[in-house]
Amino acid sequence: MSILDDIVSATAQRVAREKAAFGDVHAHPSSRPFMFEHVLRGTEMAFICEVKKASPSKGVIAEDFPYIDIARAYADAGAAAISVLTEPEFFLGADCYLTEIRNAVDIPILRKDFIVDPFQILQSAALGVDAILLICAILSPAEIAEYIGIADRLGLSCLVEAHNEAEVKTAITAGARIIGVNNRDLRTFEVDIDNSIRLRTLAPDDTIFVSESGIQTAEDVALLRKNGVNAALIGETLMRAPDKKAALRTLSGNPL
Repeated sequence: MSILDDIVSATAQRVAREKAAFGDVHAHPSSRPFMFEHVLRGTEMAFICEVKKASPSKGVIAEDFPYIDIARAYADAGAAAISVLTEPEFFLGADCYLTEIRNAVDIPILRKDFIVDPFQILQSAALGVDAILLICAILSPAEIAEYIGIADRLGLSCLVEAHNEAEVKTAITAGARIIGVNNRDLRTFEVDIDNSIRLRTLAPDDTIFVSESGIQTAEDVALLRKNGVNAALIGETLMRAPDKKAALRTLSGNPL
């Protein structure tokens, strides 16, 4: 089994425990429907900045983890949205990080987790998020289409994550309006930023196209922008930067 398989298995067990403990989740539609995709369309290159304590490939990234301060720094530096890891076992995330950040900043929030059950979509809406992550590598085409439909009824945007040509085609067929290409192979953890550039040509022009993982320099961002990528999701590079506001401004090509 790969690490991804382990994460999915652990997530399914976590969801089963939460469903047993909490029963049905009553979620109201978002008060600002589809704000996530609205802001991603609003700039030439949007930045989704990640709040992440750890990852399976890198271990603990941030021993000191003032997550609210980090989120505020991102917002102050011009981030379009914030991605918050909530997966607890492999990424050391927590739902409370998300809810506290939601109360601290006004920009849209993406819940970064491994969604394997409709319960988690309702849960995400109840937590007040603006968007959720759907991963093609762990969901069937029918599940992706079903989950997009559930999210649409709640006013939540879906970032549908793909890694290869087949998964991009699956995302398009399922009705994805936002496709994120992960430059990191979730099974081997190898990173290739050119993956986004190769796969951009497969998606319709009106699809919001997001490049994820391995983005480290302003030159990387400029290359993505030149090749029609609409947004960059950046995690480790910013999480390791002592001055996150300055780091984001440097990546954007506007260091001052």
